[in-house]
Amino acid sequence: MVTFNRADACAGTETVLLNIGPQHPSTHGVTHILVELSGETVVAAKPILGYLHRGIEKLAEYRTWQQDLVYTDRLDYVSQIGNEWAYCRAVERLTAIEVPERAEWIRTLFCELNRITSHIMWYAGVTMDIGTMGTPFIYAFKARERIYDFFEAVTGARMMYNYFRFGGVRCDVAPGLLEDIHDYLGGEFLELMDDLDALLLGNEIVQSRMKGIGAFTTAQLVEWGITGPFLRASGLAQDLRKDAPYGAYDKVEFAVPTSTVSDSFARCEVRMAEMREAASICRQVIERMPEGDISVKVPRLLKPEAGEVYVRTESPRGELGIYLVSDGGPKPYRFRVRSPIFYNISALPKMLPGWKLQDALVIFGGIDTSMGEIDR
Repeated sequence: MVTFNRADACAGTETVLLNIGPQHPSTHGVTHILVELSGETVVAAKPILGYLHRGIEKLAEYRTWQQDLVYTDRLDYVSQIGNEWAYCRAVERLTAIEVPERAEWIRTLFCELNRITSHIMWYAGVTMDIGTMGTPFIYAFKARERIYDFFEAVTGARMMYNYFRFGGVRCDVAPGLLEDIHDYLGGEFLELMDDLDALLLGNEIVQSRMKGIGAFTTAQLVEWGITGPFLRASGLAQDLRKDAPYGAYDKVEFAVPTSTVSDSFARCEVRMAEMREAASICRQVIERMPEGDISVKVPRLLKPEAGEVYVRTESPRGELGIYLVSDGGPKPYRFRVRSPIFYNISALPKMLPGWKLQDALVIFGGIDTSMGEIDR
């Protein structure tokens, strides 16, 4: 349990206010954290959001159900496929659309590929946070760009994919490409993961900066609404892919990496292990990919019956929820997003006090932020 007495820390000392951010290269997006320091110790912290505000939730209520799909890519812009899937699942549940089996397997494949690229972006960012300069960053991007080649071959884009559709996916995947993905994830990718492990987990400087830093109990994290790898590093194997399976997750074998140490280093270990598990899921999906249709026909102007729905998915950062309300018209009456990053970053005022300023940056890096999903 982390305990901190602000009065004792500030006794006889003049505190100083320090702005962390909102310069982009420093904070994984346009983040601004106002910290109060007593010497080098953080006594208070306040995340200030809104610099990237896009108004997606309100904009979506003035567009048709189909038009809103393009907005989902721009929420967590590092985990676009997971956003598309969450929204599609919500609309499909609201309209009772049945998704063909092959489409569900393709969705699972690309969601796990996107989990890898998302974690790679976290890896590149957190290594810069702790001062490892550019080597791990460049190594990480080697894997990211190769996987982006696969996305581009199918969707035509390297970031904003707009690939999922209500009732399936936009286009099929060529057998030759599936073989290329399978071979890469079982060979070159695993070799590169060994290098990434050595550069991060095997680095004694990284260990000295991260071990014992930001250790919180499971009870604290649950109280704060923390989900995803940050929570699993405390020992709680909470993962919606296991707890409430969707897609093809109940048809493949995979572990949910956890740790009981619950410090910043444990969060690194969990995410590194998750990348290997995601590669294994992708290879199993390719090996067992069924034949069949990749989509079903839906009306060009969708008008779900009046009602509401809430759907949860396991994004790379935790529980992503989509809440929709239909009034029977062609547009959502309400569109709301349960952002895992918003909950995680909202806990900073309770996480950071008591730690040194340099430790606060390490703790923040462990959240794995993507500001588009917060300022929605």
